[in-house]
Amino acid sequence: MEQADVLIIGAGASGGVAAGALTKAGFNVVCLEQGDWPDRAGYPAQRETYELEARKQWSASPNIRQNPADYPVDDSHSAVAPLMYSGVGGSMILYAGDWPRLLPSDFRVRTLDGVADDWPLRYADLQPFYERTDAAFGVSGAGGDPAYPDGAEPPLPPLPIGRIGARMATAHDKLGWHWWPAAQAVLSAPHQGRRPCVQFGSCMQGCPEGAKASTDLTHWPAAVAGGARLLTGARVARILMSANGLATGAEYVLPDGSWHSVRAGVVIMAANAIGTPRILLNSATPAHPDGLGNSSGLLGRRLMVHPFANVTGYFDEDLESWRGHVGAKITSYQFYETDTDRGFVRGAKWSLAPTGGPLNAALPTRAGEEVWGPAHHEHIRRHLGRTISWGIFGEDLPDEENRVTVGTGLADSSGIPAPRIDYSVSENSRRLLDFHIARATDSLRAAGARDVATESLMRYSGWHLLGTARMGADPATSVVDEYGKSHDIPNLYIVDGSVFVTSGGVNPTSTIAALALRATEHLIANRRNQPVPA
Repeated sequence: MEQADVLIIGAGASGGVAAGALTKAGFNVVCLEQGDWPDRAGYPAQRETYELEARKQWSASPNIRQNPADYPVDDSHSAVAPLMYSGVGGSMILYAGDWPRLLPSDFRVRTLDGVADDWPLRYADLQPFYERTDAAFGVSGAGGDPAYPDGAEPPLPPLPIGRIGARMATAHDKLGWHWWPAAQAVLSAPHQGRRPCVQFGSCMQGCPEGAKASTDLTHWPAAVAGGARLLTGARVARILMSANGLATGAEYVLPDGSWHSVRAGVVIMAANAIGTPRILLNSATPAHPDGLGNSSGLLGRRLMVHPFANVTGYFDEDLESWRGHVGAKITSYQFYETDTDRGFVRGAKWSLAPTGGPLNAALPTRAGEEVWGPAHHEHIRRHLGRTISWGIFGEDLPDEENRVTVGTGLADSSGIPAPRIDYSVSENSRRLLDFHIARATDSLRAAGARDVATESLMRYSGWHLLGTARMGADPATSVVDEYGKSHDIPNLYIVDGSVFVTSGGVNPTSTIAALALRATEHLIANRRNQPVPA
């Protein structure tokens, strides 16, 4: 049986950050990861078929991809399909690398807008950890963005904004609207032995260059070299508990069907906002009949996913809009803060991204049945390289009816109960997206678009999974404290996106990494006072 000071479940963004800090501090660390180490040589960006493979073998939906390491998710009761990836590096393997921070107002939504809840910390509490994780992941960007408080410059200069970024920046200057080169966890220059981005434009199917940051590249090699044991193909069934109410480790199954366990003094959950509640709910005991750490009844509730819209402008000239990193060329926070005259609260971030290559332009949904045949060539000429797209990430306010549950009859290939997602889009989110779609349309028209098309509330857009084990000071209304420690089980921690109190309107990975570092360093600093099983 494996023994460890600390057991981490999940080797993605937060698990990698936690392992790096713990190993450096001298802790004996074991991590259980149900996926495997990724093989950059196998990423599809180098193949002509990569845009086809993105729809099946490299889909971000585990229900479509169906890798052996995946578990099924019942999303038939959800308006948005959850997207995630199992493996060392986690969903960072398939994320776009967009690396914004939450804004200061995001931590004070109840105070400012009278809805949701305030976080038990503020932007200033997290800013030093944002800056340190920027350095660790090799973030490219431009300092001085007026949307944020002053702070350290990103460690690397911004990536090229390309023709589409320049076109939209000029339009926003004329409108008097905010824009800024987007911060990206993608290298613009060599950094810590990694090569810079070569603008493949296929970030979301794995970066074969290794320029896009993921913890399999940035954190796990050093952690393993420092003694951490990373067990891949290890699917966790449940957390084990002692008679005196402490976590003692976890039970897991390997691909050959054999069952094993790890004993540990502290257990850290880092399996994302679906995987973490799934395991904790599946770990119910007579002392914890509703799942571990669930005395508040909020475990699995308040799922937030960022309702998403895409607004695309069509231009007469070739703008090479297939080229470059996918996360964002430029970003806009012009309409991020609440204006009650709009009929909703909170706002959204806009990201300007490439619009894909020839297969993406040719295939449904963009092509549709009506343009097959003689009209197809004209359709490709209209789309390929001549479109500019604003991606709109709207804030998703917490709702206790949006939730993750287990025990509905669906199971993975090991017989472990799989999660069900119940999620509906709120009226506030719908009004928010409608407003932002209209303003993004104005933006594209100002840039000279001759036509504009919209895709709103896209089903396969559940990249950002947040909020199912929220942090807070009151055990009656939260699952963990501001450092991710369970109110109910003092040696059980959660460090992934589950702990978000509100979602903000930005991509969350930067905040997940910063929170994980803050929580882990607090655990390290307070090690002498940490209860552990005998």
